[in-house]
Amino acid sequence: MKISSHMKKIILLVGILVSITAANIVFGQTTGVINYETKINMHRNIPPERESMKTMIPEFRTTKHQLFFNDAESLYKMVIEDEEESFSSSGGGMRMTFRAGGSAESYLDQNSGKILTKQEFMGKHYLIEDSVKMSPWKFGDQVKIIANYECRMAYYTQTDTIKIADREPQVRTSEITAWYTDKIKPFLGPDRFNTLPGAVLAVDINNGERVIVAKTIELRELKKNELKAPANGTKITQAEFRKMVEEQMKQMGGGRQMMIRN
Repeated sequence: MKISSHMKKIILLVGILVSITAANIVFGQTTGVINYETKINMHRNIPPERESMKTMIPEFRTTKHQLFFNDAESLYKMVIEDEEESFSSSGGGMRMTFRAGGSAESYLDQNSGKILTKQEFMGKHYLIEDSVKMSPWKFGDQVKIIANYECRMAYYTQTDTIKIADREPQVRTSEITAWYTDKIKPFLGPDRFNTLPGAVLAVDINNGERVIVAKTIELRELKKNELKAPANGTKITQAEFRKMVEEQMKQMGGGRQMMIRN
């Protein structure tokens, strides 16, 4: 029996609706907020010749972030609790201060595959436009319970080129391990870890150098203005932002280090 074009459209529409319904059943709630804790080992990358710096700063720094999400968008941002943290050396001669006010906000539009990050640099705010990049994930068979959700493991090795002022570029590799659950919507996670078939609830970089863990998960309707794209900044591409940073580092001189707040 020959099926008319009109009937084909109806069958196709029904198929799409069934697929959407099935996805909602599999992945459950598609709106809510995940509360993460990030712990950074601040002593890990201090070179041997600067061993004394370990007496000036604590070994770990802990921050909190929130990931707001709905069916098509997500916003990852820091929870500002204190305006700044100050640490003094045991000798009392130096104080190092970490300010939370310059933390970045990262907004993801899944429909367009675009990421918009608000970043402060040299006293100015920039809106950095970029595209989602699929990481070369490999999948393990381990299972772990995080925030009462059963999570599966995924991992990959990341290679970055680091440029420091006038020095030769350095290549650094990082071992990334993530844990994700398929009980919450896919392609969701902290920072740029949002390309797995489920919500990423934990990330471990270089075996404890930087660890992100979901502490609580609230599946609920979002309040007004909880999830919106960052605004009030100069729009710039990721490539343009990197070039600007490199040029500023050269102006500061090869013997100095510059910290980019994130």
